[in-house]
Amino acid sequence: MFQFLSSLYLHKRFYYYLSLVSILFLASFWFSALYTIVWLLLFILVFVFSYDIWLLYRHKNAFTGARILADKLSNSDENDIKIKLHNQYPFQVHIKCIDEIPLQFQKRDFLYENKVKSYERDVYTYKLRPVERGVYTFGKLIVYVSSPLKMVARRYNLSQSKEVKVYPSYIQMKKYEFLAMSNRLTEYGLKKIRRLGHSMEFEQIKEYISGDDVRTINWKATAKKAHLMVNQYQDEKSQPIYSIIDLGRAMKMPFEGLKLLDYAINATLAFSNIALRKNDKAGLVSFSKKIDLIIPASNKKTHLNLLNESLYNIDTAFTDSDFELLYAVVKRKVTQRSLLILYTNFEHISAMKRQVNSLKALAKKHLLLVVFFKNTELDELIEEKAEDIESIYDKSIAQKFAFEKRLIVKELEKRGIHVILTKPQELSVQVINRYLEFKARGLI
Repeated sequence: MFQFLSSLYLHKRFYYYLSLVSILFLASFWFSALYTIVWLLLFILVFVFSYDIWLLYRHKNAFTGARILADKLSNSDENDIKIKLHNQYPFQVHIKCIDEIPLQFQKRDFLYENKVKSYERDVYTYKLRPVERGVYTFGKLIVYVSSPLKMVARRYNLSQSKEVKVYPSYIQMKKYEFLAMSNRLTEYGLKKIRRLGHSMEFEQIKEYISGDDVRTINWKATAKKAHLMVNQYQDEKSQPIYSIIDLGRAMKMPFEGLKLLDYAINATLAFSNIALRKNDKAGLVSFSKKIDLIIPASNKKTHLNLLNESLYNIDTAFTDSDFELLYAVVKRKVTQRSLLILYTNFEHISAMKRQVNSLKALAKKHLLLVVFFKNTELDELIEEKAEDIESIYDKSIAQKFAFEKRLIVKELEKRGIHVILTKPQELSVQVINRYLEFKARGLI
């Protein structure tokens, strides 16, 4: 009985009819001829009300459905969530569907309404964009079913609570992987870079064809074959590449709902996948006041999964990062010359100068690429037209900060350190571009 009452809901139409009958009962006080008619209407209302309940409850499970979603969600991407419903009533029903979305989205107005014909299925797809990694809990999937009479509604709890983990953006990773395999990287801003010279890893001797570098002509082989032969080289493989992620408070700054750290994590995953596809070794270091994580560079097939699981768990600290400790650990742990991609953020040139000695020391032994971020909100402020004293002051301060960012780039480049200053949204493309450039120039 309790289960029946807890699933029964009165429709608005029932209250309208009941209110009308009450008004007519009141009117019958002055017009006695209405009294008998009103009682007849009340009996009809009770009969239709009871019949509607019988229609909805005569079958035990006449309406079924489920929420369909992946085992894990992709951070910062639009993830498809499907709701599949099946009407097994012998008549068309009106439904109101409520999905209890995880509290991280702060969305409490989800409602899907539709009419589903008898014995037919209905599929509804909506999208969710998480901006934090971690465990998300979906609540119940609740559907209120009404018959064509619309006097009452029956509540169905179709799906129970489910926990889903939100991982770094594997959708972005797969997108760049697919574009790389289909040679369509230029569609997303990745450049075709002309190869400057070649690496010293010899592959084979082949016949000269128009366009080959004349500097690679093998004169001994040419003399033996009596026509031009050239040496063919291939990219050096299995080069160690480390993504170094700063977990200090500077990486906690949000842009478009996503922390700088999460932009760096997404770029690291996408870039590591491309590097592994090119047979290089990918490694990972994260640090703040201490070294939180260090994964040696490897090109094993399972290595990408290890990187993904490791990136899922890291988070920012509220402290300044220790770059001297980073140098000491890298010097001890990374013995082979490697490409180091350091994701950090410098808002002021004074912050960079405090760390520049450690960066110079890293750049002496390794190929160091420092990646930090443009403040896109300042760019918008600079482009706005100043119309009063206050806006002129704000614009001047914004230009000063933007100038300091460019000055940081010049100061680092003067010390032989490669730099990327990029918008957070363009981070993955910029890093992959620079990696391909380094490969083309034979620097790694």
